Amino acid sequence: RWWPVAGTPAAELASAAVLGAFGVAALAYTLPGAVPGTIAIAVAAFVLAAAVAVWGVLRAYPHDRLGLCNHITLVRLVLVSALMAPLMAGAPPSWAFFAVAAVALSLDGVDGWLARRHQLVSAFGARFDVEVDSILALVLALNAALGTESGLAAALLGLPRYGFGLAAMAFPWMRRALPDRFSRKVVCVLQLAVLIALQAPILPPFLALVLVPPVAAALIWSFAKDVIWLWQRRA
Repeated sequence: RWWPVAGTPAAELASAAVLGAFGVAALAYTLPGAVPGTIAIAVAAFVLAAAVAVWGVLRAYPHDRLGLCNHITLVRLVLVSALMAPLMAGAPPSWAFFAVAAVALSLDGVDGWLARRHQLVSAFGARFDVEVDSILALVLALNAALGTESGLAAALLGLPRYGFGLAAMAFPWMRRALPDRFSRKVVCVLQLAVLIALQAPILPPFLALVLVPPVAAALIWSFAKDVIWLWQRRA
């Protein structure tokens, strides 16, 4: 089937996503600088991402229940989507934006821990988590680029995951599933932590310029390591 059936994980996720859309609107409304137009775009972005997630469950989810783990990831998507409203409105750095981003990062890892604890680990859950991380990184990077001295350099911190995806569309050998690697997770957390730090209104301008280069170097190293691994197994 290509549509959610009542009582299935896909239907559970779709129902939660409906509530999540209202959550995005309510949270975005409280963030400084957000206006009705950007709030609507944030909700639309959330609905699109949630629809893709529901499709992912329909396509290949091996368990008979969704589990708290995937609900936590959906909550993270709500938080990230709400941040799009002040970003697109061009709002200046604020503690509210910083706080929402910090909560979104603090929940990263909770979903994976719950999946393992409740024996609900799945390729879908891992992919869902990674994509939410990628969206969060992009939103934070763009906001930092607009609100700090780091400019374009900060924006680049949110692009590697999408650049990798585009490259995989051009080169089939890059589509192989990558092995789990602890260093990749460390670099991802470092990336998000620094991007969230850049959202703090009291951050000295020079510190933004100091923080970005080492994180960019770590990202380049991490992605280069994955590309080399894939290239060596291209046959």
